[in-house]
Amino acid sequence: MNKSSKPSAGRQSKLRRRLAFPILIERFLPHLLKMRKWALRAGLAGLAVFAVMIGLYFYLRAQTLPVSTISQTSQMLDIHGNVIDTFHAGENRRSVALEDISHYVIEATLAIEDRRFYDHAGFDLRGMARAVVVNVQSMSARQGASTLTQQLARNLYLSHERTWQRKLKEAIYTAQLEMKYSKDEILGMYLNQIYYGHGSYGIEAAAMMYFDKHASELSLAESAMLAGIPKGPKYYSPYMNMKNAKDRQYVILEAMKEGGLITEEQADAAYAEVLTFQPLGSGQQEGFAPYFRDYIRYLAVEKYGIDESLLNEGGITIYTTLDQEAQAAAEESIKKVMPASSEQQAALVAIDPRNGYIKAMVGGRDYKTNQYNRVFASTRQPGSAFKPFLYLTALQSGFMTPVTRFKSEPTVFSYDEGRKTYEPHNYGDKYIGDYIDMRTAISSSDNIYAVNTIMTVGADKVIETARKLGVNSPMSPVPSLALGTFPVSPFEMASAYGAFANAGVRVEPVAILRIEDRKGNVLYEAKPQEKQVITPAEAYVMTSLLESVFDEGGTAHRVSAAIKRPVAGKTGTTATDAWLVGYTPELAAAVWVGYDKDRMLTVAEARRAAPIFAGFIEGALSAVPPKFFPMPEEGVVNVFIDPNSGKLAAATCESRRLETFLTGTEPTEVCGTSLDSGTGGEAGTDAGGNGAGGKSGRSRSWWEDLKRWWTD
Repeated sequence: MNKSSKPSAGRQSKLRRRLAFPILIERFLPHLLKMRKWALRAGLAGLAVFAVMIGLYFYLRAQTLPVSTISQTSQMLDIHGNVIDTFHAGENRRSVALEDISHYVIEATLAIEDRRFYDHAGFDLRGMARAVVVNVQSMSARQGASTLTQQLARNLYLSHERTWQRKLKEAIYTAQLEMKYSKDEILGMYLNQIYYGHGSYGIEAAAMMYFDKHASELSLAESAMLAGIPKGPKYYSPYMNMKNAKDRQYVILEAMKEGGLITEEQADAAYAEVLTFQPLGSGQQEGFAPYFRDYIRYLAVEKYGIDESLLNEGGITIYTTLDQEAQAAAEESIKKVMPASSEQQAALVAIDPRNGYIKAMVGGRDYKTNQYNRVFASTRQPGSAFKPFLYLTALQSGFMTPVTRFKSEPTVFSYDEGRKTYEPHNYGDKYIGDYIDMRTAISSSDNIYAVNTIMTVGADKVIETARKLGVNSPMSPVPSLALGTFPVSPFEMASAYGAFANAGVRVEPVAILRIEDRKGNVLYEAKPQEKQVITPAEAYVMTSLLESVFDEGGTAHRVSAAIKRPVAGKTGTTATDAWLVGYTPELAAAVWVGYDKDRMLTVAEARRAAPIFAGFIEGALSAVPPKFFPMPEEGVVNVFIDPNSGKLAAATCESRRLETFLTGTEPTEVCGTSLDSGTGGEAGTDAGGNGAGGKSGRSRSWWEDLKRWWTD
């Protein structure tokens, strides 16, 4: 082949390029066709989504928003079904125009709740992302992502249940709100309906309640304080916890400063400002049984998990154990006994020992002035009112009986293996100077006898007994425990004494029987919790001993004439506290009087607990016939004894008293001789079974007891 017949190198390169192009087309053309097909499908899908969104937009815009749920009324009922309290969104709500609300309130609310409120369309995607990052970094739910519009939709139209269905509805209602109302209108609705605690809805009602000001008059410091409350009214209310409220105020001021709404100097000045709050309830009637109603709210929210918004807005019904007649008797008795000019405080709680129902509760003399419920105060020494737990332990020990004798005289006791000493004193330094038995020691509240007793049976055993009866307050096993030197709340005391009245069965106190939602569904129902903590015989013997406190010579004998029914109990007096805790078969009650700041009591002030108790018992049980404490069928024996020696009293014994013993612990040695058929008839069991309660020197018949209880 000649040279000219061969293609040149340049021609070969061009030829390869021309051949390569059809090959590339052939290789990628199917892919290009597929991409075109998917692009077409994506475009059609986009058009479909856009059409659906347009349709959804016009559909939602045409729909009417549901009726607001905030007007649903919740009720609190007493034991008989009578309404003792109603609460709902409209009870303390005062709507005002947005222009009549301080700009500080608006700025503080937006800074802490929804800083991009005017920039989003109801859903803040940037805020959601920021919240996720913050919460992941802190491994906790520190920051929420709900906008004001979402919160408004939830509060106006929905419950607070956590379900996907509720979240979907919230999103729909949020979109509808944004479509139908302007931003200012939404903000105004939000500020007029949000809950600020203590029954106040809306910024105007809150401003009046907390500061006695209109919303337009609120300062920066006041606005930042109020703006922090809706996040958790029970945590950030300055009435409930000032530290939490100030911490929240600081966070809000910092947020306002970071947003450029205020300067650092303004933030510091606002935080340092000392705010003057109105006394809670000063602008409204506190209503019936306010301390009890607060206790019910506490139980419902904190113990039984009822959402506070549901409680205030959800139309629920709370069935309580309160007896309005007993409550009225408690309030009236305190009012009658305590001088109006006195600053001395009083508390009373009454429990039905048979079922644990709390029938009455007075936590103080003036709820408007002070909402602290002293029924649950764990800082008050019960004094001698604690002694029944000591003497019950003594009876159970087998070492002591109602006729065990100790000498009532000044005594120094050694304990801790002789390394420590304890020298108790009787009230007023009064001592009998002779040997006395347990009944006399209880009725006269002899402290020397009490310390002798705890040294005999052991302080650890006394604490164990008190725990069984429901006393959970801290106690130490030292001799002074016998004199009630460790604080116990009136609530614990009433509950513990209830076991004596209920044949040794302690029933856990109950205040709420049932909670139902507005459809009648049961949200909570009480389950009775009871336990036999002591035997019926032990309870009966203790009751017999405690009845003598109201007899002549007893520390409560001054009020015995005012009580026309069998009653048992114990007084307690310290330098700063005075008590009477007692019971009938139907009611156990604890009364405390004293000063909040541990001011010393005068003799007259210390004597006010007993008449309050007497007035309450007679008033609360005025329609209930008097009843004896039932004597158990076994385990108890009543015999006549000689109070001077503690021996069985025969016919010729100089003095006799009917005494109650646990079977097998009664004395066997006899004082005197029988005139007829030996000691059996004179020192045998009393068939009447009414306990002792008599005076030294003679027995008191059941007929005399009955006449005393029925007559003036």
